[in-house]
Amino acid sequence: MWQRLAGFVLKYRLLLLLLLLAGTGVMGYFASKVQMSYDYVATIPHDNPKFLEYQEFKQKFGGDGNVLMLAVQTDKFFQADFFKDYVQLNKDMKNVFAVENIMSVPMAVNLVKNDSTQKLEANLLFKGDLTNQVVIDSLSKVFNTLLFYKGLLYNPDTHAYLMAIYVNKDVFNSPKRTAVVNEITKLANAFQEKQHTEVHLSGLPLIRTAMAVKVADELKLFLKISFLLTGLILFLFFRSFGAVLMSMIVVAIGVIWSVGTIVLMGYKITLLTGLIPSLIVVIGIPNCVYFLSKYHTEYAKDANKTRALIHMIQRMGIVTLFTNLTAAIGFGVFCFTNSAILKEFGVVAGLNIMFIFLISFIFLPSVLSYLPAPKTKHTTYLDNRFFGAILDFLTRLVFQYRSWVYAVSAVLVILAIVGMGRLQSVGYMLDDIPHTDKLYMDLKFLETNFKGVMPLEIAVDTKKKNGVINLQTLNKLDELTQLISAQPDFGRPLSVVEGIKFAKQAYYNGDSSNFAVPNQFDLGFLAPYLRMKGTNATGPASTFSKLVSSFMDSTKQVARLSVNMKDVGSQKLPILLDSLQPKVTAIFDTAHYKVTFTGTSVIFQEGTRFIINGLMESIVLAFVLIMLCMLYLFRSWRMLIISLIPNVIPLVVTAGVMGWVGVPLKPSTVLVFSVALGIAIDVTIRFLVNFKQELPRHDFDISATVKQTIHETGLSIIYTSAILFAGFMIFSFSGFGGTKALGWLTSLTLVVAMITNLTILPALLLWMEKALLKKAKKKELWKTLDEEEDIDIKELGISDKE
Repeated sequence: MWQRLAGFVLKYRLLLLLLLLAGTGVMGYFASKVQMSYDYVATIPHDNPKFLEYQEFKQKFGGDGNVLMLAVQTDKFFQADFFKDYVQLNKDMKNVFAVENIMSVPMAVNLVKNDSTQKLEANLLFKGDLTNQVVIDSLSKVFNTLLFYKGLLYNPDTHAYLMAIYVNKDVFNSPKRTAVVNEITKLANAFQEKQHTEVHLSGLPLIRTAMAVKVADELKLFLKISFLLTGLILFLFFRSFGAVLMSMIVVAIGVIWSVGTIVLMGYKITLLTGLIPSLIVVIGIPNCVYFLSKYHTEYAKDANKTRALIHMIQRMGIVTLFTNLTAAIGFGVFCFTNSAILKEFGVVAGLNIMFIFLISFIFLPSVLSYLPAPKTKHTTYLDNRFFGAILDFLTRLVFQYRSWVYAVSAVLVILAIVGMGRLQSVGYMLDDIPHTDKLYMDLKFLETNFKGVMPLEIAVDTKKKNGVINLQTLNKLDELTQLISAQPDFGRPLSVVEGIKFAKQAYYNGDSSNFAVPNQFDLGFLAPYLRMKGTNATGPASTFSKLVSSFMDSTKQVARLSVNMKDVGSQKLPILLDSLQPKVTAIFDTAHYKVTFTGTSVIFQEGTRFIINGLMESIVLAFVLIMLCMLYLFRSWRMLIISLIPNVIPLVVTAGVMGWVGVPLKPSTVLVFSVALGIAIDVTIRFLVNFKQELPRHDFDISATVKQTIHETGLSIIYTSAILFAGFMIFSFSGFGGTKALGWLTSLTLVVAMITNLTILPALLLWMEKALLKKAKKKELWKTLDEEEDIDIKELGISDKE
């Protein structure tokens, strides 16, 4: 079959190249329309109970996570020059496109009782001549008595002050968000430079935008570096600009097709799909190395270019097909998970790994047929003394020190298993950001001074209309507020009860001792005043009323408690919530109330759990599917076992290293095992297929065949492993901790896989020599390979001159 395919490719090479070029043009058009993704919720399935609860919450209250926080820490906050600039900063921020509202000290609303109208008037507290220090001092004393703002807008113990910037959620789910964040950051930096006071910015809008920008920047950077690095390594191997150029064109076409596929599938660039173009470069280059090295090897035998091309396609076609197929399986199994973001990654990666096989299978033989025959300098790498010495050393290990190979492998596996026992599964919203990054440090500043920025929402369903404004419910909400406030990882909650407590304080002429839930006696006098009055419909009264009413649904049946919390991680968050559950149940009996914990923090924790579980399941599935591929390819259970052992050991060693050095199991690190399994098995296939092809040529002498396979195949294995190592090590320079871990852990796995496949694999072949020899003589070891050796070029429809 492969001879016929070789004839077809070479005979219709011009047409195939034109079709490939046209297809690349179409995919390039779609690739130009690729967009970034800004959605965190895509990590969990839409039928998940947590997701459904979050969607119900968003329908009632419009969602969460749309607050960007700006904080300063200073003793001179209320000094005239500083305060004047801070007021101007508030005004400038309010004028930024997509900023809907600002909650800060200069924008603080005070409630004042008006006995003549029996209403509470809501007006800006800080007004008048705010350049006058006496006026500012007087107003700041009043502000410090307003307990509604304590812990929300300022921390009296640390002299930290907060500005909450509410942004339009639709804009922040679109590409326009970057411009908005840049404008806010620009204003904050200008204020920082003028006042020589550090400004801290955080909040989900900023975090999500910064992550998206970093993904886009790294995507471009890694693509450039991977092209340059692999091109350099290829040139060092082949000493040919033509070989380098052909390989670069193959992977360039693959990259264009991968980005085009993302658009055609209706997907966007995420932290995972952003890795695919670079992965295509890393996976595509070995295809080129396999084809080119085989072409050079065959040409060196009889200097017949056409025969060398046909042999290249015949013998490397099935190898490259199965190596790409197993790699595609390693990635493609993600599409069977329940996580949307993993499904997208699996579909695009799996399809494009097969596309890169098709591209290299068409492009390389076609172009090589038009180029002059390789010169001697282009094939000198086949006799490289340095690599020859390494292969001689490996051969001695296999034949003379086989027991040591087994012993060292056993010790490594035992140590790795012990290390695996130390593995922990945990994910943080910002664990992929370096701890020296300003984004991370600003988050920690806000956690220290305001208990964090991660939104947690608590919905209390009273199960009856107007149930929220019931005095009993208000007291229970206040009790829940005190419970949450007492937790070290949670900030002070904001709810409708806080607004009512503020109103009671205003009714008693601002006496801070009356910042409490009204009793039955208070309500009789306070009720008329709860209808607040302002200077106009869009003024402070309207703003404050909207703020209070946003913590109840339209029927006043469901109350909302909004809390900012620390980024405690996916492991600790469910423990915290579970510990609160009995206390919450004691406050709100389940017969009359339903309390739900939701919000972005809960969704993130649930998403992390789903991704990790999905990845673990996909690794098992990938392992099973790859076993089936290997069984079909080799038709032997013995060969299946032999092929799996050298690939299981590297995965176990990597897991052990993670445990010993303290790298946790999280989405980005679990991904290593599936990626490495799909790619590392390629080396095994390459070795065993070559072993099967050479066995009859050595009169079924397994020892001689193993020795020859180590030297012939070992060279291309070392070359491709070096390229893969360099390609994945690029990721270790990422600004994301997860991507960095993916880089060095995958590189480690592939290096160990190279060593095991060049030592343990041949050692096992020698160990099972008698059993394999018996099957080989029955011709059961190569049933899936093309057995035609005498190739009639004219019979294939190609002249020898072609």
